[in-house]
Amino acid sequence: METKTKIIFFVITVGSVSMFTAVVTDHWAVLSPQVENVNTTCEAAHFGLWRLCKKHIYIDEDKLIGKSCGPINSPGEINCSYFRHFTPGEHSEIFEVKTQREYNISAAAIAIFSLAFIILGTLCVLGSLRKGKVYLYKPAGMFFAFAGLCAIISVEVMRQSVKRMIESEDTIWIEYYYSWSFACACTGFVLLFLCGIGLLLISMPQIPRNPWETCMDAEPEQM
Repeated sequence: METKTKIIFFVITVGSVSMFTAVVTDHWAVLSPQVENVNTTCEAAHFGLWRLCKKHIYIDEDKLIGKSCGPINSPGEINCSYFRHFTPGEHSEIFEVKTQREYNISAAAIAIFSLAFIILGTLCVLGSLRKGKVYLYKPAGMFFAFAGLCAIISVEVMRQSVKRMIESEDTIWIEYYYSWSFACACTGFVLLFLCGIGLLLISMPQIPRNPWETCMDAEPEQM
């Protein structure tokens, strides 16, 4: 196997791990309300595709009034719960309404499609390595490219979800930023899409350097 193919497979592995990490973790976005009083707690939150984690952070300094609650890694009691549309029967919270339920479901479903394409691409790569069938690089490249496209679509859907929630008048959170799970999904998109295209290019038949090579290699016609 050529060196460039090994490099592409290594980068695809990194991209796949990044996307899987983004799907299973809960740090896509961090949300913060404005601090209004001291000697009390404020409620910051971070969430992913599947659940929301709220942290009650104690405020004891006057200089924090008017600023956002946090940082999220400050000590405090944390409580995580899965979104209601994934765990039917739980009490509905305002977060689920204002982030647009259909947005969260769509982002999660598209991310699962991305993982499915990664698995299919990996199976094609393993089949090509085991049986020496280089032509399997072509479907593998397509699957990885599709996985990258699904990743960026999921990222955009989640971004729109956060934007619509922050713009709502009913939400307590006024500030937000995207965290490391979001960065992992973006990294997965770049690596998977580019390496998928690279794998497709490798699988394409090489153009002969000399146009006469094709004619010279052709079998003579039978009279």
